[in-house]
Amino acid sequence: MRPVVTIVVVDDHSLFAQALENLINSFGEFKVLYHVKNGQEFVKKLAHIENVPDLAVIDINMPVMDGVETTRWLKKNYPTVNVIALSMDDDEPTIIRMLRAGARGYLLKDISPTILHDAFKDVIDKGFYYSNCITNHVLTSLHRGKEADHELKDREVEFLKLACTEMTYKEIAGAMCLSPKTIDGYRESLFEKLQIKSRVGLVIYAIKNKIYKPE
Repeated sequence: MRPVVTIVVVDDHSLFAQALENLINSFGEFKVLYHVKNGQEFVKKLAHIENVPDLAVIDINMPVMDGVETTRWLKKNYPTVNVIALSMDDDEPTIIRMLRAGARGYLLKDISPTILHDAFKDVIDKGFYYSNCITNHVLTSLHRGKEADHELKDREVEFLKLACTEMTYKEIAGAMCLSPKTIDGYRESLFEKLQIKSRVGLVIYAIKNKIYKPE
């Protein structure tokens, strides 16, 4: 029997946080230590070792210290704390920002309890959960590990690294001294080669294969 996994909820909506705590505690093998309203409150609580959880469920849009800043701080100071983003935002730039900061998963707040439970298990057992952001094809490519690195050309690797930033494709073209049309060609070629359908998928692939290291 696996030990109980401790969780902290970081969300500025108190009613939602309380409801989420009750749901998580009902799973049995997971236990919420406490919930806080923003990253700053979380940082203060972590000063005491008994308040350090296995996993943190973090909202993105919060006052004082938001989800991206909090995740970035955790990766630097408490790298053993796995972060899952739980947000209403499903736009690609926001997802990429959280992944770049070090989040191990990204979920939307309208998911079912079953998906939430599965996400917790996958992050603890496998180190990531990205099914809400990408297709099963991407997950398959991630499990291949580094073997696909050898199939990528130097310029494709350079493109992948830049795709992990907040630069637009047009800005990436400028940075690589290439035309936007050529950049589109790199993107479509990688989509086909890696069986990926979105920029989020490219970012996750780059992070999992250590082509890009989160901040």
